[in-house]
Amino acid sequence: MKNFIKTLTGKAGKEPESAAEFYNGIAVDVLARTLWGEGRSEGQRGMEAIASVILNRVAVAQERGGYWWGGDIVTVCQKPYQFSCWNRSDPNYKKLLAVTERDIHFATALRIARRAVAGTLPDTSFGATHYHTKAVAPFWAQGADPVAVIGAHIFYRLIEV
Repeated sequence: MKNFIKTLTGKAGKEPESAAEFYNGIAVDVLARTLWGEGRSEGQRGMEAIASVILNRVAVAQERGGYWWGGDIVTVCQKPYQFSCWNRSDPNYKKLLAVTERDIHFATALRIARRAVAGTLPDTSFGATHYHTKAVAPFWAQGADPVAVIGAHIFYRLIEV
């Protein structure tokens, strides 16, 4: 429980003071795990861009009064088949659930996620709502112009934020 509280709050042994603080802690944890699962090989810059995509999807949902991929960080990250690291069939899924701050990439992901949830992370994806690795060519990217290429990921703004 102590490790979970530390992950949620960033402070060992300090329990959340409110339901909002507790929920923000869960959002930080899920976002950090998503960043680790999707972009740990991309370093800080790549993980920040992935976080920006997630925040941009939340912004689209909030602006439109909802969207099919969810309306907050947790539902956007865990929408089936949107971020493959959360697919139970993904070989990294169990690792995603077990990773701790002792992993340097997860510690970086947590720092980025805390900034994102606090609203202090700049959008390094140029408004992107989608991305994929250079290794694949998904149907939805056909004919779309990338707004950024960061590391091994190509970013697209398919919906205006």
